[in-house]
Amino acid sequence: MGMILVEAIDILLVEDNPGDVLLTREALKDMKMKNNLYVVRDGVEAMDFLHQDAPFRDVPRPDIILLDLNLPRKDGREVLAEIKADEVLRRIPVVILTTSDDERDVVATYNLHANCYITKPVDMRRFIEIVKNIENFWFSIVKLPPQ
Repeated sequence: MGMILVEAIDILLVEDNPGDVLLTREALKDMKMKNNLYVVRDGVEAMDFLHQDAPFRDVPRPDIILLDLNLPRKDGREVLAEIKADEVLRRIPVVILTTSDDERDVVATYNLHANCYITKPVDMRRFIEIVKNIENFWFSIVKLPPQ
């Protein structure tokens, strides 16, 4: 019984802070699974990427989205609401990254069906733990080929 292993997971990071982008790259390097990280800097770019509109015509549909809430042009809450309102995109797990630890923000994003909520500045150990959980999550949902 062999498992079909995902070649590499495609991760979309929606983050306008270059320091946090760097941190995420570092954390993802520690993953055992190969992963491709795509980075967009605001909510408008994020939706263009997800709809594969120019300049993102040839990008893959991401397997997971890491979404900052406080973004220029279109904030993360709007992006999350649009993703979850879309028949095709709503199945993509969304992890919220934010500097806010306001209870209302947490509740609001969970109400919009976020899959996970992480407060920044990210404690690197905690973040790596979460990345590893994402990895385990992946291994647990990989489908077996039909007999």
